[in-house]
Amino acid sequence: MKKDSKIYVAGHRGLVGSAILKNLQQKGYTSLVCRTHSETDLTDRQATEDFFAREKPEYVFLAAAHVGGIMANLRYRADFIYQNLMIQSNVIHAAHIYKVKKLLFLGSTCIYPREAPQPMREDALLTSPLEYTNEPYAIAKIAGIKMCESYNLQYGTNFLSVMPTNLYGPNDNFDLETSHVVPAMMRKMHLAKALRNGDWTALCKDLDKRPVKAIFGNAPKQDIINLLQSFGIYDDHVELWGTGTPLRELLWSEEMADASVYIMEHVNFTDTASPLSDSSEIRNTHINIGTGKEHSIRDIARFIQTAVGYGGEIRFDTSKPDGTMRKLTDVSKLHALGWRHTVEAEEGVRRLYKWYNGGQ
Repeated sequence: MKKDSKIYVAGHRGLVGSAILKNLQQKGYTSLVCRTHSETDLTDRQATEDFFAREKPEYVFLAAAHVGGIMANLRYRADFIYQNLMIQSNVIHAAHIYKVKKLLFLGSTCIYPREAPQPMREDALLTSPLEYTNEPYAIAKIAGIKMCESYNLQYGTNFLSVMPTNLYGPNDNFDLETSHVVPAMMRKMHLAKALRNGDWTALCKDLDKRPVKAIFGNAPKQDIINLLQSFGIYDDHVELWGTGTPLRELLWSEEMADASVYIMEHVNFTDTASPLSDSSEIRNTHINIGTGKEHSIRDIARFIQTAVGYGGEIRFDTSKPDGTMRKLTDVSKLHALGWRHTVEAEEGVRRLYKWYNGGQ
């Protein structure tokens, strides 16, 4: 990419998209194109193609997606498979039609089987059943990988796929119903700390900024208390889902962005498309993005507890699902391509709480 190349960041307001946009700006790229959902609905094929026809981007970061945590994945299964299939199908096809030079599709390590050998290598894809809780989302992302591979093989496009591990960072989703594990635990402890300290100013400020179920900080105190308790937030403890034993690999979102821009700058499909040893078949051309390190949910909760300064008890509700027990990526391919992480989980959690508290 040249510094004046026209680059479209789809999903620029999200966790990864906003970090990619910031990374590109910091590296001196000057012709960046962004659109909100209301400006261009990527689930609408005609609207997507009209955008590509008008703007003619040379490079595309496809970070737009419908995402959420374990609760959201269980409740809104149809939304997760439909919206993600539509977004990525429309963007990838339009990128082909309008001759995009390179596209980077962002997936997720939930594409790998529930019982995949650990750490998970790229060739573990489609070798056994997926984790049930996020199966619709995972299937959509697998379809995105296969679209990129198939368009490359049939049309000679240069579409890459990267599979980030569990991400967290600035502009994360802190909605108690739909957020991922780190922001969900962090907000729970932040609110529990305010409740424990009797700090209603801080508690109401938080609800005004991020209302929950249409309840703001001006709601009656008992309504707020009832709301918080429905999410396992009490004045003396917080309840977290599962046993606390699952292991998770965490990657700071700004590092995911740096890896994405690095790959767009230095890697082509041909670098990832070696035929399988026993045939001429080309598969598993996607690239894992992660740290290769993991921590238990219980340990991550302790990192967050320390960062937040929460003095209450952490309890685990074992009647709730754990999700996948272990999801560690093999990042050998990524390292061979020349990129490694630097931000460790404990430091990243401290950075995130500083951002959440307005220190960004």
